[in-house]
Amino acid sequence: MKVAIIHYWLISMRGGEKVVKSILKLYPEADVYTLFYDKNNLKRYFEKHAVYSSILDNRLFRKHYQKLFPLYPSGIKSLKLRHNYDLIISSESGPAKGISIEGHASHICYTHTPMRYCWGFTDEYLKVLPRVLRPVAKFSFKKLRNWDLTTINNVDYYIANSNNVKKRIKMYYHKDSKIIYPPIDLSLFDDGFTVKSVQKRNYYLSFGALVPYKNITLLVDTFNQSGKKLVIIGDGSERKKLEKKSNNNILFTGSLPWEKIKHHIIGAKALLFPGEEDFGMIPLEVMAYGLPVIALGKGGALETVIENKIKRHKSSGVFFHKKSIKSLVSAINEFEDVIDKFDSRWIINHARKFGEDIFMDKFSKEVERIMKL
Repeated sequence: MKVAIIHYWLISMRGGEKVVKSILKLYPEADVYTLFYDKNNLKRYFEKHAVYSSILDNRLFRKHYQKLFPLYPSGIKSLKLRHNYDLIISSESGPAKGISIEGHASHICYTHTPMRYCWGFTDEYLKVLPRVLRPVAKFSFKKLRNWDLTTINNVDYYIANSNNVKKRIKMYYHKDSKIIYPPIDLSLFDDGFTVKSVQKRNYYLSFGALVPYKNITLLVDTFNQSGKKLVIIGDGSERKKLEKKSNNNILFTGSLPWEKIKHHIIGAKALLFPGEEDFGMIPLEVMAYGLPVIALGKGGALETVIENKIKRHKSSGVFFHKKSIKSLVSAINEFEDVIDKFDSRWIINHARKFGEDIFMDKFSKEVERIMKL
Protein backbone atom coordinates (compact mmCIF):
# COMPACT_ATOMS: atom_id res chain seq x y z
CA MET A 1 0.00 0.00 0.00
CA LYS A 2 1.42 3.37 -1.07
CA VAL A 3 1.10 5.90 1.78
CA ALA A 4 1.69 9.65 2.06
CA ILE A 5 1.74 11.53 5.37
CA ILE A 6 0.99 15.26 5.38
CA HIS A 7 2.15 17.15 8.49
CA TYR A 8 1.79 20.88 8.98
CA TRP A 9 5.50 21.53 9.72
CA LEU A 10 8.59 19.70 10.87
CA ILE A 11 10.49 22.25 12.93
CA SER A 12 10.93 20.61 16.34
CA MET A 13 9.99 17.32 18.01
CA ARG A 14 6.79 18.23 19.84
CA GLY A 15 3.53 16.33 20.29
CA GLY A 16 2.37 16.32 16.68
CA GLU A 17 5.76 15.23 15.40
CA LYS A 18 5.84 12.37 17.92
CA VAL A 19 2.53 11.16 16.49
CA VAL A 20 3.96 11.26 12.95
CA LYS A 21 7.03 9.34 14.13
CA SER A 22 4.78 6.57 15.46
CA ILE A 23 2.66 6.47 12.30
CA LEU A 24 5.84 6.08 10.25
CA LYS A 25 6.66 2.94 12.23
CA LEU A 26 3.43 1.48 10.86
CA TYR A 27 4.21 2.65 7.31
CA PRO A 28 8.03 2.64 7.03
CA GLU A 29 7.99 3.31 3.28
CA ALA A 30 5.64 6.30 3.48
CA ASP A 31 6.52 9.65 1.94
CA VAL A 32 6.18 12.82 4.02
CA TYR A 33 4.91 16.24 2.88
CA THR A 34 5.14 19.40 4.98
CA LEU A 35 5.15 23.21 4.77
CA PHE A 36 8.52 23.62 6.53
CA TYR A 37 11.28 21.11 7.22
CA ASP A 38 14.21 21.85 9.53
CA LYS A 39 16.67 19.16 8.41
CA ASN A 40 19.32 20.21 10.90
CA ASN A 41 16.98 19.61 13.80
CA LEU A 42 14.89 16.63 12.68
CA LYS A 43 16.81 14.80 9.94
CA ARG A 44 17.66 11.87 12.24
CA TYR A 45 13.95 11.13 12.65
CA PHE A 46 13.02 11.31 8.96
CA GLU A 47 16.18 10.46 7.01
CA LYS A 48 14.75 7.10 5.88
CA HIS A 49 11.79 8.81 4.22
CA ALA A 50 11.34 11.05 1.22
CA VAL A 51 10.36 14.43 2.66
CA TYR A 52 8.87 17.06 0.34
CA SER A 53 8.42 20.64 1.56
CA SER A 54 6.49 23.62 0.19
CA ILE A 55 7.58 26.75 -1.66
CA LEU A 56 7.60 28.52 1.71
CA ASP A 57 10.44 26.39 3.01
CA ASN A 58 13.54 28.57 3.31
CA ARG A 59 15.75 29.56 6.22
CA LEU A 60 14.11 32.95 6.84
CA PHE A 61 10.55 31.63 6.66
CA ARG A 62 11.35 28.63 8.87
CA LYS A 63 12.55 31.03 11.55
CA HIS A 64 9.24 32.91 11.51
CA TYR A 65 6.91 30.10 10.40
CA GLN A 66 4.23 30.77 13.04
CA LYS A 67 3.80 34.35 11.84
CA LEU A 68 3.26 33.31 8.23
CA PHE A 69 -0.25 31.88 8.69
CA PRO A 70 -1.76 34.01 5.87
CA LEU A 71 0.54 32.12 3.47
CA TYR A 72 -0.33 28.61 4.67
CA PRO A 73 -2.99 27.97 1.99
CA SER A 74 -0.53 28.95 -0.76
CA GLY A 75 2.09 26.72 0.80
CA ILE A 76 -0.16 23.68 0.98
CA LYS A 77 -1.35 24.33 -2.58
CA SER A 78 2.27 24.18 -3.77
CA LEU A 79 2.68 20.67 -2.36
CA LYS A 80 2.01 18.32 -5.26
CA LEU A 81 1.76 14.62 -4.46
CA ARG A 82 4.53 12.87 -6.38
CA HIS A 83 2.88 9.45 -6.72
CA ASN A 84 -0.49 7.75 -6.93
CA TYR A 85 -1.12 6.91 -3.29
CA ASP A 86 -3.61 4.46 -1.84
CA LEU A 87 -3.79 6.25 1.50
CA ILE A 88 -3.27 9.85 2.59
CA ILE A 89 -2.86 10.53 6.31
CA SER A 90 -2.89 14.19 7.29
CA SER A 91 -1.64 15.14 10.74
CA GLU A 92 -3.57 18.30 11.39
CA SER A 93 -3.57 21.37 13.56
CA GLY A 94 -2.82 23.68 10.63
CA PRO A 95 -3.53 23.48 6.90
CA ALA A 96 -2.40 19.87 6.24
CA LYS A 97 -5.82 18.46 5.37
CA GLY A 98 -6.08 20.93 2.48
CA ILE A 99 -3.60 18.95 0.36
CA SER A 100 -4.81 18.47 -3.22
CA ILE A 101 -5.64 14.80 -3.85
CA GLU A 102 -6.07 13.19 -7.23
CA GLY A 103 -7.28 9.67 -7.91
CA HIS A 104 -9.06 7.40 -5.46
CA ALA A 105 -6.87 7.58 -2.38
CA SER A 106 -8.60 7.45 1.00
CA HIS A 107 -7.84 10.50 3.17
CA ILE A 108 -7.71 10.06 6.95
CA CYS A 109 -7.13 13.17 9.04
CA TYR A 110 -5.61 12.62 12.49
CA THR A 111 -6.71 15.87 14.10
CA HIS A 112 -4.69 17.36 16.94
CA THR A 113 -7.12 20.27 16.83
CA PRO A 114 -8.95 22.48 14.35
CA MET A 115 -6.66 25.51 13.99
CA ARG A 116 -6.81 27.21 17.39
CA TYR A 117 -6.22 30.71 16.02
CA CYS A 118 -9.25 30.28 13.73
CA TRP A 119 -11.60 28.23 15.88
CA GLY A 120 -12.43 29.07 19.50
CA PHE A 121 -9.21 30.77 20.62
CA THR A 122 -8.88 33.66 18.15
CA ASP A 123 -9.19 36.35 20.82
CA GLU A 124 -6.41 34.78 22.92
CA TYR A 125 -4.03 35.00 19.98
CA LEU A 126 -5.07 38.56 19.15
CA LYS A 127 -4.66 39.98 22.64
CA VAL A 128 -0.91 39.19 22.77
CA LEU A 129 -0.28 41.16 19.57
CA PRO A 130 0.48 44.90 19.48
CA ARG A 131 -2.78 46.82 19.10
CA VAL A 132 -1.75 48.22 15.73
CA LEU A 133 -1.46 44.69 14.30
CA ARG A 134 -4.71 43.28 15.66
CA PRO A 135 -7.06 44.44 12.86
CA VAL A 136 -4.77 42.97 10.19
CA ALA A 137 -4.38 39.72 12.12
CA LYS A 138 -8.12 39.48 12.75
CA PHE A 139 -8.81 39.88 9.02
CA SER A 140 -6.13 37.27 8.20
CA PHE A 141 -7.56 34.79 10.72
CA LYS A 142 -11.02 35.23 9.22
CA LYS A 143 -9.68 34.68 5.72
CA LEU A 144 -7.80 31.56 6.85
CA ARG A 145 -10.91 30.28 8.63
CA ASN A 146 -12.95 30.66 5.43
CA TRP A 147 -10.29 28.74 3.51
CA ASP A 148 -10.26 26.03 6.18
CA LEU A 149 -14.00 25.55 5.68
CA THR A 150 -13.37 24.71 2.02
CA THR A 151 -11.05 21.83 3.01
CA ILE A 152 -13.39 20.00 5.41
CA ASN A 153 -14.80 17.66 2.78
CA ASN A 154 -11.33 16.93 1.41
CA VAL A 155 -11.15 14.40 4.25
CA ASP A 156 -12.92 11.03 4.14
CA TYR A 157 -12.45 10.05 7.80
CA TYR A 158 -11.55 12.08 10.87
CA ILE A 159 -9.69 10.72 13.89
CA ALA A 160 -9.56 12.95 17.01
CA ASN A 161 -6.71 12.90 19.51
CA SER A 162 -9.12 13.34 22.44
CA ASN A 163 -12.77 13.66 23.35
CA ASN A 164 -12.10 17.38 23.70
CA VAL A 165 -11.00 17.59 20.05
CA LYS A 166 -13.80 15.27 18.93
CA LYS A 167 -16.25 17.88 20.26
CA ARG A 168 -14.35 20.67 18.47
CA ILE A 169 -14.44 18.74 15.17
CA LYS A 170 -18.19 18.31 15.55
CA MET A 171 -18.74 21.93 16.55
CA TYR A 172 -16.67 23.57 13.82
CA TYR A 173 -16.54 21.00 11.00
CA HIS A 174 -19.86 19.22 11.69
CA LYS A 175 -18.11 15.89 11.24
CA ASP A 176 -18.02 12.75 13.36
CA SER A 177 -14.68 11.30 14.41
CA LYS A 178 -13.14 8.36 16.24
CA ILE A 179 -10.92 8.99 19.27
CA ILE A 180 -7.40 7.53 19.34
CA TYR A 181 -5.18 9.05 22.01
CA PRO A 182 -1.61 10.09 21.02
CA PRO A 183 1.31 7.76 21.80
CA ILE A 184 3.54 7.99 24.86
CA ASP A 185 7.06 6.67 24.22
CA LEU A 186 7.42 3.25 25.85
CA SER A 187 11.09 3.88 26.68
CA LEU A 188 9.92 6.31 29.39
CA PHE A 189 8.49 3.38 31.32
CA ASP A 190 11.58 1.20 30.97
CA ASP A 191 14.57 3.28 32.02
CA GLY A 192 14.22 2.65 35.75
CA PHE A 193 13.78 6.28 36.81
CA THR A 194 10.98 7.17 39.24
CA VAL A 195 10.34 10.17 41.46
CA LYS A 196 12.40 10.57 44.61
CA SER A 197 10.93 10.33 48.11
CA VAL A 198 8.69 13.24 49.09
CA GLN A 199 11.34 14.69 51.44
CA LYS A 200 13.88 15.03 48.59
CA ARG A 201 11.57 16.86 46.19
CA ASN A 202 11.78 20.61 46.79
CA TYR A 203 10.63 22.44 43.65
CA TYR A 204 7.80 22.53 41.12
CA LEU A 205 8.31 21.91 37.43
CA SER A 206 6.97 23.29 34.17
CA PHE A 207 8.16 22.37 30.72
CA GLY A 208 7.07 22.90 27.15
CA ALA A 209 6.94 25.70 24.61
CA LEU A 210 7.01 29.18 26.16
CA VAL A 211 4.22 30.64 24.02
CA PRO A 212 1.17 32.68 25.10
CA TYR A 213 -1.52 29.97 25.14
CA LYS A 214 0.56 27.80 27.50
CA ASN A 215 -0.23 30.39 30.21
CA ILE A 216 3.22 30.28 31.85
CA THR A 217 2.68 33.91 32.91
CA LEU A 218 0.29 32.61 35.56
CA LEU A 219 3.03 30.39 37.00
CA VAL A 220 5.55 33.24 37.14
CA ASP A 221 3.08 35.60 38.83
CA THR A 222 2.05 32.92 41.34
CA PHE A 223 5.59 31.89 42.28
CA ASN A 224 6.81 35.48 42.41
CA GLN A 225 4.18 35.92 45.10
CA SER A 226 4.72 32.67 47.00
CA GLY A 227 8.51 32.46 46.85
CA LYS A 228 8.39 28.70 46.25
CA LYS A 229 10.96 27.19 43.89
CA LEU A 230 9.96 26.70 40.25
CA VAL A 231 11.99 25.24 37.38
CA ILE A 232 10.78 26.13 33.87
CA ILE A 233 12.17 24.01 31.01
CA GLY A 234 11.65 25.13 27.42
CA ASP A 235 12.00 28.01 25.04
CA GLY A 236 9.79 30.19 22.90
CA SER A 237 8.59 33.68 22.09
CA GLU A 238 7.61 34.47 25.69
CA ARG A 239 10.88 33.49 27.37
CA LYS A 240 12.61 36.88 27.55
CA LYS A 241 9.49 38.60 28.86
CA LEU A 242 8.92 35.89 31.47
CA GLU A 243 12.54 35.87 32.63
CA LYS A 244 12.54 39.64 33.00
CA LYS A 245 9.59 39.61 35.41
CA SER A 246 10.71 36.54 37.42
CA ASN A 247 12.25 36.56 40.89
CA ASN A 248 15.32 34.53 41.88
CA ASN A 249 13.24 31.54 43.06
CA ILE A 250 12.32 30.81 39.41
CA LEU A 251 14.89 29.09 37.19
CA PHE A 252 14.69 29.04 33.38
CA THR A 253 16.81 26.28 31.87
CA GLY A 254 15.98 26.73 28.18
CA SER A 255 15.49 23.66 26.02
CA LEU A 256 17.13 20.50 27.35
CA PRO A 257 17.70 16.95 26.07
CA TRP A 258 15.46 14.33 27.64
CA GLU A 259 18.33 12.85 29.67
CA LYS A 260 18.53 16.13 31.60
CA ILE A 261 14.78 16.72 31.70
CA LYS A 262 14.13 13.42 33.47
CA HIS A 263 16.52 14.36 36.27
CA HIS A 264 14.42 17.48 36.84
CA ILE A 265 11.25 15.35 36.75
CA ILE A 266 12.29 12.91 39.46
CA GLY A 267 13.34 15.73 41.81
CA ALA A 268 10.15 17.77 41.44
CA LYS A 269 7.11 17.84 43.71
CA ALA A 270 4.71 18.05 40.77
CA LEU A 271 4.34 19.24 37.19
CA LEU A 272 2.37 22.46 36.76
CA PHE A 273 0.19 22.47 33.65
CA PRO A 274 -1.65 25.81 33.47
CA GLY A 275 -2.75 25.94 29.80
CA GLU A 276 -5.93 24.73 28.13
CA GLU A 277 -4.57 22.07 25.79
CA ASP A 278 -6.32 20.04 23.10
CA PHE A 279 -4.81 16.89 24.63
CA GLY A 280 -1.38 17.50 26.15
CA MET A 281 1.24 14.75 26.13
CA ILE A 282 3.58 16.31 28.70
CA PRO A 283 1.44 15.39 31.76
CA LEU A 284 1.51 11.74 30.70
CA GLU A 285 5.23 11.86 29.96
CA VAL A 286 5.98 12.98 33.52
CA MET A 287 3.43 10.53 34.95
CA ALA A 288 5.52 7.79 33.32
CA TYR A 289 8.03 8.57 36.13
CA GLY A 290 5.33 8.66 38.81
CA LEU A 291 5.15 12.46 39.08
CA PRO A 292 1.76 13.99 39.96
CA VAL A 293 0.34 16.92 37.96
CA ILE A 294 -1.39 20.12 39.05
CA ALA A 295 -3.42 21.09 36.00
CA LEU A 296 -6.00 23.59 34.81
CA GLY A 297 -9.26 21.65 34.82
CA LYS A 298 -10.11 22.30 31.18
CA GLY A 299 -9.43 20.73 27.81
CA GLY A 300 -7.38 17.58 27.34
CA ALA A 301 -6.08 17.49 30.93
CA LEU A 302 -9.52 16.25 32.00
CA GLU A 303 -8.82 13.06 30.02
CA THR A 304 -5.29 12.42 31.31
CA VAL A 305 -5.17 13.68 34.90
CA ILE A 306 -7.20 11.69 37.45
CA GLU A 307 -8.26 13.53 40.59
CA ASN A 308 -9.77 11.30 43.28
CA LYS A 309 -10.25 13.34 46.43
CA ILE A 310 -11.45 10.32 48.42
CA LYS A 311 -8.74 7.87 47.32
CA ARG A 312 -5.66 10.00 46.71
CA HIS A 313 -3.58 6.87 46.11
CA LYS A 314 -5.66 6.41 42.96
CA SER A 315 -5.05 9.96 41.73
CA SER A 316 -2.51 11.33 39.30
CA GLY A 317 -2.98 14.96 40.26
CA VAL A 318 -5.03 17.94 41.38
CA PHE A 319 -7.07 20.42 39.32
CA PHE A 320 -7.48 24.16 39.63
CA HIS A 321 -10.43 25.65 37.75
CA LYS A 322 -9.73 29.34 37.17
CA LYS A 323 -6.78 31.02 35.45
CA SER A 324 -6.01 33.01 38.58
CA ILE A 325 -3.28 33.17 41.21
CA LYS A 326 -5.83 32.48 43.94
CA SER A 327 -7.10 29.31 42.25
CA LEU A 328 -3.60 27.96 41.54
CA VAL A 329 -2.34 28.73 45.06
CA SER A 330 -5.34 26.92 46.50
CA ALA A 331 -4.58 23.84 44.36
CA ILE A 332 -0.87 23.88 45.35
CA ASN A 333 -1.80 24.13 49.05
CA GLU A 334 -4.28 21.28 48.68
CA PHE A 335 -1.63 19.20 46.93
CA GLU A 336 0.99 19.84 49.62
CA ASP A 337 -1.44 18.72 52.30
CA VAL A 338 -1.79 15.29 50.65
CA ILE A 339 1.49 14.90 48.72
CA ASP A 340 2.54 11.82 50.70
CA LYS A 341 -0.72 10.03 49.78
CA PHE A 342 0.02 9.84 46.04
CA ASP A 343 1.19 6.43 44.78
CA SER A 344 3.88 6.80 42.12
CA ARG A 345 3.37 3.21 40.92
CA TRP A 346 -0.35 3.82 40.39
CA ILE A 347 0.47 7.00 38.44
CA ILE A 348 2.94 5.11 36.22
CA ASN A 349 0.38 2.37 35.52
CA HIS A 350 -2.20 5.02 34.61
CA ALA A 351 0.17 6.66 32.11
CA ARG A 352 1.01 3.27 30.64
CA LYS A 353 -2.56 3.05 29.28
CA PHE A 354 -1.52 5.68 26.73
CA GLY A 355 1.59 3.83 25.51
CA GLU A 356 2.75 3.89 21.91
CA ASP A 357 1.90 0.21 21.42
CA ILE A 358 -1.75 0.90 22.22
CA PHE A 359 -1.83 3.85 19.80
CA MET A 360 -0.27 1.82 17.00
CA ASP A 361 -2.65 -1.10 17.52
CA LYS A 362 -5.74 1.11 17.47
CA PHE A 363 -4.53 3.24 14.57
CA SER A 364 -3.58 0.29 12.36
CA LYS A 365 -6.91 -1.44 13.04
CA GLU A 366 -8.84 1.72 12.20
CA VAL A 367 -6.94 2.14 8.92
CA GLU A 368 -7.54 -1.51 8.09
CA ARG A 369 -11.26 -1.08 8.75
CA ILE A 370 -11.44 2.03 6.58
CA MET A 371 -9.52 0.51 3.68
CA LYS A 372 -11.96 -2.39 3.57
CA LEU A 373 -14.99 -0.10 3.14
